[in-house]
Amino acid sequence: MSYCLNPVCPHPANLAFSQKCQFCGAMLLLRDRYRVIKALGQGGFGATFLAHDEALPGEPSCVIKQLRLSVTAPHVLQMARELFEREAVTLGRIGNHPQIPRLLDYFEEREQFYLIQEYISGSTLQQEVKRTGVFSEIALKHFLSEILPLLQYIHQHMVIHRDIKPANLIRRSQDGRLVLIDFGAVKNKVEQVTSLSEQTAFTAYAIGTPGFAPPEQMAMRPVYASDIYALGVTCIYLLTGKSPKDLEYNPTTGEVMWEKKVETISDHLKAVLRKMLEISVHNRYQTAQEVLKALELESYVDSLSQGLLIKAPTSSQEKIHNALQESGIFCSTPSANISTAGVAQLAAAIRARRARIEQGNGLYAREGKSVLTSKSTTLTSSHNGSSQAQKPSGLRQMDSQGLLTAYLKGRRDFALYNLSLLNLQGANLSETIFHCSQMQRTNFQGANLQNSDFGRAHLKQANLRDANLSKAYLNHTDLEGADLRGSDLSYANLTDANLQGANLCGANLTGAKISEQQLALAKTNWMTVRPNGKRGLR
Repeated sequence: MSYCLNPVCPHPANLAFSQKCQFCGAMLLLRDRYRVIKALGQGGFGATFLAHDEALPGEPSCVIKQLRLSVTAPHVLQMARELFEREAVTLGRIGNHPQIPRLLDYFEEREQFYLIQEYISGSTLQQEVKRTGVFSEIALKHFLSEILPLLQYIHQHMVIHRDIKPANLIRRSQDGRLVLIDFGAVKNKVEQVTSLSEQTAFTAYAIGTPGFAPPEQMAMRPVYASDIYALGVTCIYLLTGKSPKDLEYNPTTGEVMWEKKVETISDHLKAVLRKMLEISVHNRYQTAQEVLKALELESYVDSLSQGLLIKAPTSSQEKIHNALQESGIFCSTPSANISTAGVAQLAAAIRARRARIEQGNGLYAREGKSVLTSKSTTLTSSHNGSSQAQKPSGLRQMDSQGLLTAYLKGRRDFALYNLSLLNLQGANLSETIFHCSQMQRTNFQGANLQNSDFGRAHLKQANLRDANLSKAYLNHTDLEGADLRGSDLSYANLTDANLQGANLCGANLTGAKISEQQLALAKTNWMTVRPNGKRGLR
């Protein structure tokens, strides 16, 4: 099909190789190279179309965005042109990022403005939720770990997107990565509105999507934190499947009442989302980096993450008090109730303790031995293959049966545990949190670990052969010497993971976040499926 771009054409569909529209007579080949195939949508200032570039070999697909207005007032037309040009300039400046469509061309022809973009094949997150259902907590953390660095990149280039929502996030079918589209409402810095006509034009067309845009953006004063709010609303949609218009709002404060809809997520993640969705911009996270830092606190110790604000027995209060003192945090004598300040101190203690554990978990070679040292555990192995594990002093212990029983009862958080040498062969432990846990030489062969969180965990020499690690979070994970033969690591996040000596022969790494430098440290063979979906050593 050839599609006519004349905005007033009553029947734009034409035969595939037509030169002129059979109904209005307009030329169908734009700029003698772009043949429009079909309309994709319309909104704001522009209509978008799928096209083929006939001037290039293979006639690759591209997206054509046409300036198309429903009103003809001069000030609106002028504002539309400025915004259209702003989108082109912005894409030209930041479009080299792999999660932003590249700008291919920008021009005016027949008194119409056109912007040509890279075509992103895939489904929007809105379509994905409708098709496969809502996200779990682990899946949402994956989403945020991928989008927040992108948002940080955009803001570093002094750009406010102003229209972040599920419909503008496409999961690229080629590699599974999320791509942010539609930069038509971007704002370069924060500028003052200079006239009433300009304010009217912005209010009518360029404020973003109602429900996703925060109050300051609706009031024409967008800031970088406005994108944080929109991302928070997007998270609520991913967790509930409900758009803002389907949610209730507090009539006094205007806050969206979402928490009862997502009772299955951890209290800490709720707290992060709550701050992302603060109505007052001053109380909201100001940068994407702040949200990333807050999410690092995700792995609370279970006994400390439940009921910290309720009355506890004196003995429990004394234990918490002693824990704070051991962590170097000043605390007065234990009281009958843990205050908000106490919780803050406790969180700081947990962070400090975890930092010491991570710093201590370093490998060093001495006199022919490889030694793993830590405040919490010590594991030595000599050249003859013998090993000796000492009981950890900081991490909690759990045996195989205890872990499996707890999982069957609904428990999913096993962060900061010592699970080394356990036999969990063939176990179903999908969507489980093992953040910062010790799992050296643990047997996970054939286990279902899909969507599980192994961030900063220690899996040295673990048996993960034929395990399902699809979409697993393995950021900064120690996988040195681990057996990953035949494992499914499709779309897993292996950013900064240690793969020294890891065996990836026959593993599926389709869409995984992993660098060539990491792969060079691991063992691969012709059966290894690389991130691009192709088999082989390169």
